[in-house]
Amino acid sequence: MQPAATILHDLLDTKLDVRFDWAKQWLLGTATLTVKPHFYPQTQLVLDAKGFDIKSVKLVNGGKEKNLTYTYDKKKLTITLDRTYARTEPCQVRIQYVAKPNELEVGGSAAITQDKGLYFINPLGTDKTKPRQLWTQGETEGNSCWFPTIDRPNQRMTQEISLTVESGLKTLSNGLLISSRKNNDGTRTDTWKQSLAHAPYLAMLAVGDFAVISDTWRGKPVDYYVDPKFSNTARAVFGNTPQMLDYFSKKLGVDFPWEKYTQVAVHDFVSGAMENTTAVTFEQSLVQFAPRELADVGYDAESTVAHELFHHWFGDYVTTESWANLPLNESFADYSELLWAEHKYGADAAGLVQQEKLNRYLEEAQSKREPLIRYRYAKQEDMFDRHSYDKGGRVLHMLRNYVGDDAFFASLNRYLTQNKFSSSEIAKLRIAFEETTGEDLMWFFDQWFMQRGHPELKVTHSFANGQVSMRVQQLQDSTFTPIYRLPVTVTVWANNQPTDHRITVTKADQTFRLPSSQRPSLVKFDSQAQLLAEIEEERTQDELMYQYTHAKSYLQRYEAVTQLKVKSAELPVSTLLRSALNDPFWAVRQAAVQALRRYKGPEGNAVRQDLQQVAMKDKSSQVRATALNALASFSNENYSSAFLTALNDSSYKVVSAGIQALAKTPTADSQEKVAAMQESQNAEVLTSIATYYSLNGSSTEQYQWFMRRLPDVSDADLYRSYLPDFATFMLRMPPIEREKGIQRLESLARTAPSTFVRLGAYRGLSILASSMPTLKATLQDIRSKEKDEQVKAYYAMMQ
Repeated sequence: MQPAATILHDLLDTKLDVRFDWAKQWLLGTATLTVKPHFYPQTQLVLDAKGFDIKSVKLVNGGKEKNLTYTYDKKKLTITLDRTYARTEPCQVRIQYVAKPNELEVGGSAAITQDKGLYFINPLGTDKTKPRQLWTQGETEGNSCWFPTIDRPNQRMTQEISLTVESGLKTLSNGLLISSRKNNDGTRTDTWKQSLAHAPYLAMLAVGDFAVISDTWRGKPVDYYVDPKFSNTARAVFGNTPQMLDYFSKKLGVDFPWEKYTQVAVHDFVSGAMENTTAVTFEQSLVQFAPRELADVGYDAESTVAHELFHHWFGDYVTTESWANLPLNESFADYSELLWAEHKYGADAAGLVQQEKLNRYLEEAQSKREPLIRYRYAKQEDMFDRHSYDKGGRVLHMLRNYVGDDAFFASLNRYLTQNKFSSSEIAKLRIAFEETTGEDLMWFFDQWFMQRGHPELKVTHSFANGQVSMRVQQLQDSTFTPIYRLPVTVTVWANNQPTDHRITVTKADQTFRLPSSQRPSLVKFDSQAQLLAEIEEERTQDELMYQYTHAKSYLQRYEAVTQLKVKSAELPVSTLLRSALNDPFWAVRQAAVQALRRYKGPEGNAVRQDLQQVAMKDKSSQVRATALNALASFSNENYSSAFLTALNDSSYKVVSAGIQALAKTPTADSQEKVAAMQESQNAEVLTSIATYYSLNGSSTEQYQWFMRRLPDVSDADLYRSYLPDFATFMLRMPPIEREKGIQRLESLARTAPSTFVRLGAYRGLSILASSMPTLKATLQDIRSKEKDEQVKAYYAMMQ
C-alpha cells in the first residue's frame, strides 16, 4: 500500500541562499526551515536530503545559532532538536550544505525521464548548439536533491530563494522578485519570495540567458522567458495566457490566486512541462518556434499552456495529498485542454480533443488497466500514465455531462473554496459534488475512480410496431471490471426530426424500447459522444450517410466518414466523401482524404483531381500534407508535379510530406531540390530528408550530412526514424566507409543518456546486422550491459 505520508512536522517556511559551481555542477546552499510539530510533541526533525555534503546544522532562535547533532545517510537528515517541542511551538533550523545532483543514482519514468532534481545544461559552454542554463524539476520528490525539505505533497510552505549568479544571466523562481543586488565580485543576487504556501515539489529555479517578454493580467505580471532568438514568436505561442487566466477564473468562480504567472522554456527538460507555482517550466521544443513553423503548431502548444495554467487551481491551490490521488491534479489539468478548446475554438475542436484523449487511454488500456485512484504501485512515477491524464479527463467529461454545466462548475468552486491552500483526496471531491447537487454520487466515483477498466459495449437496434428496440450488451470481463451504470442519450431521427431519449444502462444485457412514429433514418447511441467506452454500434451504409449529413457534432461526422465502406459500385458513398473534403472542420476533411486513399471506383479521376486540389489549396497544412500522402498511395500514377510544388509550400509539414512522397517516387531533379534544403533547422524537414536519402542516396556527401546533422535531431526523432534511416542508407555504402557511422551508432547505443537515443541506435545497428553478421555479437553485448529495465524490455521485443 502507498498511503499519504504521515505528518510529524508541518513545514511552514523555507528560505534558501544558493550559488552554483558550474564546473563541478554543484549547488552551494544555506537552507533555513521553519517547522512545527503537526500534533504530537517532537524531539527529532527528519528531512529529505539526497546526496548532500552537510556542512553544519544549527538551531536559530532570536538571532542566535546553536549547533544541533544529527545523523545523515545521504537520503535522510535526522536532526536531534534541543528539547521537546509541542504543536504550538515552531522552531527554525539552518543547514549549510552542498548538493551534488550528478553523483546521485538516476531514476525516472516515461513521464519524467530523470529525477535528480537539479540540471546543468552545457555548464562549461563547450556545446555551441545550446546555451548555458540550469533549472530544476521537483515532481515527484526531486527537489530534495537540491534543498533539504519534507518532500511530500501533503506539506505546504511559503518560501524565499536568493540566487547568486553571474551578472549576465537572468534568474527565475516562484513568487515575486523582491530584490536584486550587485555584488563586488561581479555577481548578482536575486531574491524571489512567495508569500502564499504551496507544496515543496512545486518550488523551482531557472538560470540562463533568457529574453523576457512581458504581459499583464489584472495588474499581475505575466512573463514569457525564452531563448533570445525566439523573442519575436514567444507571444504567438503564449499570447493567449491572459485570456486563459480570465476564462478559467470566471468559469471556476475563483480568481487566479497567485502573485504572478511566468512561463519559461528551457533546453533538455526531463518532462513536457511542469506546473511550478507561478513559474511554469516547458521543454523548449514544445513552445519555441521560428516564424515559419508557427503555421504548423496548431493547438498542441496552446493546450500545454492551458494544462499547466489550470494546475494553478488543481494541483497548486488544492494539492493531491498523495501520489495515489494524482488524478486530482492531472485529470483536471487534462480536462482544461478540452475546456479551452471549446471556449476558444468551438464544439468541433473540443470534440477532437475528446476523441484523441479517449484513443490515447484505450491504447494504453490494451496492456494496462488500473483504478484511477490507486494505492498500490511500485513507485510514484508509475502514476503518471494515460489513466491519470486521459482517462481521468474523460471521467470528468462524463461527470459534467451527468450533473450539467451549472452544477459541475458550482461543485468545482465548492471543492476549491473548501480545500484552498491544502491537500486533498478523492472523497473531498465527491463530497463537494454531493453537497452541491444533493445526490449521492458514490456509484459514479466508485465505478470510475476506484475500479479498473471501462465498458465494452455492443449496440444493435431494430424497428417494429412503432417502437425502436435497442439492445445494449456490456461485454467487458466482469471478473475484474464492474457492470457499469451508464446514463446516456440515444437520439432517434424520424421524418428528419431528432428526438433525444435519456436512458440508463445498468445490466450486462439490456433492451430499451423507444417510441418512433415511423422507421427511423438513424438511431444513434451516445449521441453526445461522452461515454468513456469501446462501442461497437451496428449501422447500415444508409444510416451512416444520413448521420454525416444530419449530425452536427464533429465526432458524429468523423465517425460516419471513417466507417463508410468505399466500394467500387457505391457512387453515393464516394460522392459523400468528396463532399466531406469541404467540411468546415479540418479534421473531418483530413478523415475524408484518408478514406479516399487508393480509391479505385468509378469516380477515380474525379477523386484524384479533388485530392490534388486539397493538396494545393486546403487552408489547413495538416490536411494538405495528408492529401499529398494520399496521392502517393496511388500506384502507377504520376503526381510528381504536386510533390515538387509542395517543396515551396509555406508550411514545413507540407514540405516534409512532399519530400516523403518523392522518396518513394523520385524524379530526375528531386534529389537536387531536396539537397537544397539540407541545412533546414526544421525537425520534420530534417527527418524527411533522412528518409529520402535512406531510399535514394548513396554519396559520401550524404553520409557526411547524416553524421553532421545528428546533433540537431531530437531524441524522439532519432529513435523514430533518423538513426534507422541512417543505417538503411549505410547499407548502400562500401563496408570500409561505414566504420565511422557504425562506431557512432554503437557509442550512442551504449552511452547516450536518453533511452530514446539508445533504442534508436540499437535499431540502426540491428538493420546493419542483416548484412554484417559480426554486429550480432555487438548487439548481444549492448543488451547484456544495459541497466535500464524498460530499455531491456524493448530489446527483448526487437529480437
